[in-house]
Amino acid sequence: MTSSLKVLIYSDDVTTRQAIMVTLGRTLSPELPPLEFVECATEPMVVRYMDAGGIDLAILDAEAVPAGGMGVCRALKDEIYECPPVLLVIAREQDGWLATWSRADAVVLQPLDPFVVNETVSKLLRTRISHS
Repeated sequence: MTSSLKVLIYSDDVTTRQAIMVTLGRTLSPELPPLEFVECATEPMVVRYMDAGGIDLAILDAEAVPAGGMGVCRALKDEIYECPPVLLVIAREQDGWLATWSRADAVVLQPLDPFVVNETVSKLLRTRISHS
């Protein structure tokens, strides 16, 4: 088992990135390794980290500007072979259909519910670990 799981968090808003990290904490459950966060404020940095490999999960803010998380997600899914799972954070429930277009693996709604976020992230990471 790996010593930690790398979670990339993308948002142009530092407050959003911090809220996601605080919601998750460093340990999701005893059977999963601790989390290590990689923060990105721009799309080019997301692409650089994702291209380099080693990311176990990407969490993207759909409201990020100028490049929204949905478009970034679609580009990652199109361009990265065996792309890690992507979780989109959306502001409006009605945007869920756009997440389908972006090929996100899961979606959570703001404001963040710690139980929903932790359950969703745990499921995505368990799936990632079992397939690697």
